[in-house]
Amino acid sequence: MRLANKVAIITGSGAGLGRATAYLFAKEGAKVVVVDINDAGGEETVAAIKAGGGEAIYVHTDVSRAADVQHLVEVALRSFGRIDVLFNNAAIAIDRSGLKKSTSHFGTAPSR
Repeated sequence: MRLANKVAIITGSGAGLGRATAYLFAKEGAKVVVVDINDAGGEETVAAIKAGGGEAIYVHTDVSRAADVQHLVEVALRSFGRIDVLFNNAAIAIDRSGLKKSTSHFGTAPSR
C-alpha cells in the first residue's frame, strides 16, 4: 500500500473524480478527509470507504471561504494528527457573464 498511514484531504470528494480519488487513496491505505459542500455525497463517500475497511471522515467545507478551510485543517489535524496530501479537486465558479462573448477584438492571424 503506497499511502499507508498517510492522511489525505480531498476536496470535492462527494462525487465524480474526487470520490474516485478518495476511494483509490483509501484502497492504498490513506486515511481520507472527504471534503465537499454536498453533505449527502460526502457522507456516501465516507460510508463506502468505511465499508471497504478504510478510514475516513467528512468535513463540510466551502473552499471559497477562508474560515471553512481553516476549520477543515483544524478538524483534520485534530482527527488524524497530520496532513500529508492535499488533492484540490473542488472548483470555485466565477461569474463571467459580463465578459464580451464576441471574438471580433482578437484580430486576424498574419498571412504567410
